[in-house]
Amino acid sequence: MLQSLLEWDHFDPYYFDQLKKLDRKIANKALEHLKQLQEIRDAKIRQERVSRAARESQAQAPRKSLAALKAEFLSLHGGSLSPQARGIALEAILGGLGRLAALEVTEAFRVNGEQVDGAVKFDGEHYLIEAKWQEAAAANEPVYQFVGKVEGKMYGRGLFVSIHGFSANVVQSIVLGKALKTILVDGEDLILVLEEQIGFRDLIDRKVKAAQTRGLIYVHPITGAAKI
Repeated sequence: MLQSLLEWDHFDPYYFDQLKKLDRKIANKALEHLKQLQEIRDAKIRQERVSRAARESQAQAPRKSLAALKAEFLSLHGGSLSPQARGIALEAILGGLGRLAALEVTEAFRVNGEQVDGAVKFDGEHYLIEAKWQEAAAANEPVYQFVGKVEGKMYGRGLFVSIHGFSANVVQSIVLGKALKTILVDGEDLILVLEEQIGFRDLIDRKVKAAQTRGLIYVHPITGAAKI
């Protein structure tokens, strides 16, 4: 309706000329004022879009160099930090790698009572992240719980990161008779990224390709060989 008024160019002679109940000059002035208001509104919308894009770009900009992330990762080995504290630090490192790879990164969040360690957008799909830093290979229960989180999301996909890897039982249980929506990453994979032997984006791409073409969710990102 507003656009129709802005494009209005017909003044009915009956009301304006014959009855003279309406003044053409006043009508033109009102339309001109309306156009000015529209231009002001459009300018504000454009500025808001520019400002929002700038904020989003700033939020996604890399905050640390690859060298700094590598130093943080190595510092987490040993020491007195709890597995939970190491896991939180690992979340930040993964987010840093995602930003350096120009991926859209979502910080850790809670939804419907579920804790999600973050997400990255790769090739048009959002991958939920689970980051575990425990003293042994990831056990069945946390992996199953994460797979359930992924299954409960529209077109859900997931990256489960376990520094000390995964047992054969865990991998086989995920693959057997199920749709493959979660790929597995371990500490060795991250070292390859941090030492610049492969990019984080390429790591995800090769893992996804192995899952989609060979049904393998736990592979070496360079050789492509199944880890279990």
